[in-house]
Amino acid sequence: MSQTIANLTRPVVSLTLKAGVRPCVKGKFIFVGDEKLYVRGVTYGAFRPDDDGNEFHNLEVVERDFALMAANGMTAVRIPHTTPPRALLDIAQRHGLHVMVGLSAEQYVGYLIDKKDAPDIEELVRAKVRTCAGHPALLCYALGNEIPASIVRWLGRHPVERYLQRLYKVVKAEDPDGLVTYVNYPTTEYLQLPFLDLICFNVYLESQERLEAYLPRLHNISGDRPLIMSEVGLDSLRNGEDTQARVLDWQVRAAFAAGCAGAFVFAWTDEWFR
Repeated sequence: MSQTIANLTRPVVSLTLKAGVRPCVKGKFIFVGDEKLYVRGVTYGAFRPDDDGNEFHNLEVVERDFALMAANGMTAVRIPHTTPPRALLDIAQRHGLHVMVGLSAEQYVGYLIDKKDAPDIEELVRAKVRTCAGHPALLCYALGNEIPASIVRWLGRHPVERYLQRLYKVVKAEDPDGLVTYVNYPTTEYLQLPFLDLICFNVYLESQERLEAYLPRLHNISGDRPLIMSEVGLDSLRNGEDTQARVLDWQVRAAFAAGCAGAFVFAWTDEWFR
């Protein structure tokens, strides 16, 4: 899996990352200082939390995994569902990795329907952002991941768009220089989110022809902003590892050939806890 991405470009640990220079958007790509950052990444987690609810409680394992990612050509890691501790970002920085941090807005969207006993969602997001704010290993914040299409249809797209824009402003108030995205997927591609700094989509297409045909559509949606494939992949349990490797090869190559700023393969480990 990781070797597929590594073959595209061999890793070079960024001097700007060591110096604390933060990522920024320039046209269709992400830069760190004067260096264009090709996001070659993997997703990481979710893992079973400890008794205190900490998902990343074994930092020695994180250190080992991040070292292996860097050795295999990764430049980024995505934490989809849990805002990681700052110590994880420190480890990422040591290994030249940038981290996409999830803020889990999809977990609270139901309160747009039923506000009874609703938590202070904005304060929850602020607290998560404060954990990571200003860290040089931070690639971007992902407001949420795949708000269910049934919920978007029930609410209508406008309340969902306003919800995400409200949380975008919360993030920017806490970390003005942090990049912000939302991880969408084809079923809700119609959401209009022009305020985002970059566009991310999870796309699982097992036909190379269909993926290559769909990527221009996503570039039309992203306009002049970077487009990142936030998840691509194939289940090896049903398809076998050889087929998985072959499909990942053309999925990743198709994304970069189409001008995407990066791609994340799902997933680095087989462990999955929800």
